Amino acid sequence: MRILKNTVAIMGVFILLSIAAPFFPADAADGGNGGGFSVNLTVEQVTVSPIRAYVGDQISVDVVIDNREDGSDTSQVRVYANKKVVGRQLFQWGTPGADRKSNMSFKWDTSGMAPGVYKIKAEVVVFEDISPFDNEITLEEPVILVAPGEQFPAGASAGGSTTEIDPRYKK
Repeated sequence: MRILKNTVAIMGVFILLSIAAPFFPADAADGGNGGGFSVNLTVEQVTVSPIRAYVGDQISVDVVIDNREDGSDTSQVRVYANKKVVGRQLFQWGTPGADRKSNMSFKWDTSGMAPGVYKIKAEVVVFEDISPFDNEITLEEPVILVAPGEQFPAGASAGGSTTEIDPRYKK
């Protein structure tokens, strides 16, 4: 009877570990990225043009991502207008022989958007990043959309652009 109880207890522990094991990375000692590499992607720069547009116009958003460490993977870059995703794109980084910088271009079709002021944010989604604080940039200057035929605030005209650069890249 005692042997049966020990067997049942051992089997119980085995079952518990097999259920829990997927939640504990086998390579936790190296940050969970499988090869002892550190991962650090940074949104280096975001450019938006035009920043004054009519509803229905396309807004260009260009994003530069810098791979500041090692490793390689596929990640997603997302562009938001007032917390709504208006663009997303997958990209590979860290492949042998590849440039450490990745450039992505997005076209935001503003058809169906309400006139208003839109804060633009670009972010790279990478969960194992050693410094996630630099995985996004929100532009200071917003995009202003007006209904076709309406006037822009302060008599401005359609057009303009803005660029936000991570302070570590400013010269």
